[in-house]
Amino acid sequence: MVPTLTEAARRAEGALSARLPDEADDPTPLAAAMRYAVTGGGKRVRPFLVYAAGTALGAPLERLDAPAAAVEFIHAYSLVHDDLPAMDDDDLRRGHPTCHRAFDEATAILAGDALQALAFSALAEAEGLPEPARLRMVAQLARATGADGMVGGQARDISAVGRETDLAGLEAMHRRKTGALIEASARLGGLAAEADETTLATLGRYAAAVGLAFQIQDDILDVVGDTETLGKAGGADAAREKPTYPALLGLDGARERARAMVHDALEALAELGDGAEPLRDLARYVIERDH
Repeated sequence: MVPTLTEAARRAEGALSARLPDEADDPTPLAAAMRYAVTGGGKRVRPFLVYAAGTALGAPLERLDAPAAAVEFIHAYSLVHDDLPAMDDDDLRRGHPTCHRAFDEATAILAGDALQALAFSALAEAEGLPEPARLRMVAQLARATGADGMVGGQARDISAVGRETDLAGLEAMHRRKTGALIEASARLGGLAAEADETTLATLGRYAAAVGLAFQIQDDILDVVGDTETLGKAGGADAAREKPTYPALLGLDGARERARAMVHDALEALAELGDGAEPLRDLARYVIERDH
C-alpha cells in the first residue's frame, strides 16, 4: 500500500533515526549535530517519492526504507552546507536556528560531511535488496549528488549571483541543484522494485518535471511568503541578487511555468495506471504548498 505524504514522513523518521549515530556514544557534538540537522522537521518529499514510486511498482515498504533514508541524508547535508556563512549565510531553517548557529561552523561542516557518507553506507548495507540493485542505487545517488547534479547546480547558483541569465540557463541550474536529487528519489524507488529501463525513464521524466515545479514554487514563496510560515527568511533570494523564476518571468509567468511542469509530470505518468496516483497527487501538491 502506498503511504500518504504524512505516513511516509513518519516512516522516514523511523528509518532515519535508526541509522543516525547515538549521541551517548559520541564525546563530541558531531552526532548531536547530525541528528539536529536531520530530525528538525521537513516535508520529506524525497523519501515520499522513494516510497510512492517503489510501492506503485510492487516493492514492499521494508525494502524502501534504506533508499528513503539515503536521499534524506543527502538532502539534510545539502541544507546544512547551503546555510553556512560561505554559502547562503542563513540563520533559520524550518523555524529553528541553522546547524552552524545551533552548534558552530566547524561542527556543521563535519555533520554535513558525515551525513553524506551515511547516505551511501545506508544503501550499500541495505538489507532485503540484492547486491546489483544496491550497486545501481549507489551509482544513481552519486551522480545526482556530485558535479553533474546537486553540487554542480549549487556551483552554478553561486556563479550566477548578480548576473543576468535566461530561462534555459536558470532551468539547467535547477535541474541539477534541486531536480537531480528529486529525480534520483523516484528512480531509487524504481530500482528497489527492480523496474525495467522504460519504467525508470518514465519515473525520471516525471520527477524531472516535479523538481522544476518544486523549485519554481520555492522561488515564488520567497517573494510572497512570510518568515513564520516559511520557517526561514523571506525575500532572501532578491537580497542576494540570485536569479529566480519570478525575477525572470514575473510572478504570473512563474506560476504558469510551474503549472506547465506539473502538466508534463502528469503526462509522463499516463502509462503507470492507478498505482501512480500518489505520485500525481505529489505533483499537484508541490505548487499548492505555502512553505
